[in-house]
Amino acid sequence: MAAAEAFVRYYSELMNYAAETGDPGPMLKASEAGCETCQTYADFVKVSNAANGLLTGDYREHLTKVSELSRGQSGHLGGSAVVTVGQYVSRQTRSASPFQSKAATYTREFALSPQDGNWVMYEMKQDEQ
Repeated sequence: MAAAEAFVRYYSELMNYAAETGDPGPMLKASEAGCETCQTYADFVKVSNAANGLLTGDYREHLTKVSELSRGQSGHLGGSAVVTVGQYVSRQTRSASPFQSKAATYTREFALSPQDGNWVMYEMKQDEQ
């Protein structure tokens, strides 16, 4: 279970890297091809990211707690994590109206899948606390 928790924390950093650079490649390599939420996030940061100035503020997520890790019969491992994000602003284009996001704490539920001796993100969803 320690390896799964370490992966979840690493994946959060991959998401932060994608938001900073606009390059979701490393994050997608650590994701199952069918992870819709992963792809949606990747599509967002390709357009709005800190490198191109369309994502500003305290957008980095901070993962504070990983819990409820359990392995299912399919081999997938599920759990949840507490994630905090500060106040930030995103835009679709430089001329678009800014979208203000307030600071928030989320519970991210996730499922991991084993792949070539490692974990990959199978699916995730977030609910604001």
